[in-house]
Amino acid sequence: MSPLTNTADSEPPHAEGHASAEPAHPWRRYVAVGDSFTEGIGDPDPERPGYHRGWADHLAEELARLTPAGEEFSYASLAVRGKLMDQIRADQIDPAVELAPDLVSICAGGNDILRRADPDETALHLDDAVGRLAETGATVLLFNVPDIKETPVLARIRGRVAIYNENIRTVAARHHAVVADMWSLKDLARPEMWAPDRLHFSPVGHHTIAAMALDTLGVEHELEPLSPKRAAPRTWREARVDDARWARTHLVPWVGRRLRGVSSGDGMQPKRPLPAPLFGADMPHGSDYTEHAAD
Repeated sequence: MSPLTNTADSEPPHAEGHASAEPAHPWRRYVAVGDSFTEGIGDPDPERPGYHRGWADHLAEELARLTPAGEEFSYASLAVRGKLMDQIRADQIDPAVELAPDLVSICAGGNDILRRADPDETALHLDDAVGRLAETGATVLLFNVPDIKETPVLARIRGRVAIYNENIRTVAARHHAVVADMWSLKDLARPEMWAPDRLHFSPVGHHTIAAMALDTLGVEHELEPLSPKRAAPRTWREARVDDARWARTHLVPWVGRRLRGVSSGDGMQPKRPLPAPLFGADMPHGSDYTEHAAD
């Protein structure tokens, strides 16, 4: 396969003039595809056992709040934890297209890079997925990978992550997509932004990413920056005890799943497979969600 060819950067179809235009944003149906990052792992909802909110839910809630009265905004999430690039391409892209979104987000390939996949080859597969989504005319929101230099174990693959991120920018330019730049979001280096497993983001991290994504889309929002108290300094011994506990609780099970060829997402279904208004919003009669729900 030949490497991707870069093109000049272009603005996404709806990115210009958001902040000052009326209505506040042009989108009425948002579909999210991807893996655990987009499913929201690390941000569990205490009122819904087993459900994780995450940045995509926060983004959708804010877009719903800004939708003019009398108009419907709906949101679907097809993301499932643990999925690799080819699984996302096979299981989520066509269903996403069929839902006819005008805004679609995709974050894929992180699990592949974590398993030492070639970042150029992975980017070619991402290019195919983004191309299929972009053909719908929807605004496509891509995410790159955060800088993991301070993260135990993951820091070893920082070079491959950097290569993959550059390829993501190339993919975005080819398909007039927009990139939410997590690599440049330096607040993500703070330990408070990460869940105890050190692989997923905490509720604070997801909130921070949602605000950044809305900024990237040019949407004026009310997600106030959070300023969590910094973690207290630890002694060397405390840090080593914490590392050992993390390895026993999170790293060893993760390695075990890799060796057995299983995934945390095996057998799981998307949390929001159909576009639906968010809780508290009106659901217009005759919407697609109503029709599908009655089947």
